Amino acid sequence: MKLPELRIGNLIARLPIIQGGMAVRISTSRLAAAVANEGGIGIIAITGMSVEELKAEIRKARELTKGIIGVNCLFAVRDFATLVKAAIQEGIDLVVSGAGFSRDMFQWGKESNTPIVPIVSSARLAKIAEKLGAAAVVVEGKEAGGHLGTTEPMKKILPEVRAAVSIPVIAAGGIIDGRDIVEAFKLGANGVQMGTRFAASEESGASREFKELYLRVALEDVVLVKSPVGLPGRALKNRFWERMNQGEDLSPDNCRACLKHCSGDYCIMEALEKAQQGDMENGLVFSGELVQKIKEILPVKKIFQNLLQEIETCPG
Repeated sequence: MKLPELRIGNLIARLPIIQGGMAVRISTSRLAAAVANEGGIGIIAITGMSVEELKAEIRKARELTKGIIGVNCLFAVRDFATLVKAAIQEGIDLVVSGAGFSRDMFQWGKESNTPIVPIVSSARLAKIAEKLGAAAVVVEGKEAGGHLGTTEPMKKILPEVRAAVSIPVIAAGGIIDGRDIVEAFKLGANGVQMGTRFAASEESGASREFKELYLRVALEDVVLVKSPVGLPGRALKNRFWERMNQGEDLSPDNCRACLKHCSGDYCIMEALEKAQQGDMENGLVFSGELVQKIKEILPVKKIFQNLLQEIETCPG
């Protein structure tokens, strides 16, 4: 099979592979630029960043690549509008919205000619997004890492979304190798989004401890956790998960008020930051459902080479 180009608004990616936007600081300029240099779409996860930090990351990415660079922001964060508007002002190529979307953001995209791409988990939401002005939708199933909007598998949702909208449809969740990509295209996808595989890359901003946990987990180590955001999250068993599972009080001493709505059970930003920095005692490690398929940490260039070789061997 030969992969087609991916067109989103006025953008054309040589390879239809979008790198997932993984916060906090897993997906930064180094990873995004490496993916863009291979012909995919690199994504900087701006959730948890200051405006100054996100602008610096976008500028750094521009120095490293002439390819397509986007941002991903969690809709649930209180400063969503501030961050997205700052990224648009900085000239970002596209915006991906995770865990929700609003009418306003499509207007921001229209005014700046910036494609807006929400992550959805049903045909109904995809149709609403298209009507509001989405340039494409990312269809994420239960197999994905991080915050989840559904208990349904991507392979069930994707054909339903494909039949409901005319804009490009990007498959996400459980896509690790070339065979997964081919299967997504057979189900009607125009492209794929891959997070977990790129989190386990040399260019990823994740700590060594974070990446090594990816390499030694078994299927039963992938669990659902309750997030203060109000959505379930897919993560890995570690000491933090054990403490949570045992009912230990993990509520923060000082609340950052970073979310629009928060249960207060624990600080999601702090837990994700600690994992990124290598603190497996107090950090929450998000991961996709099929992480056990990853056997080694590789540079992005090698990941792309492997994907393309695997795709070539699959019947079209």
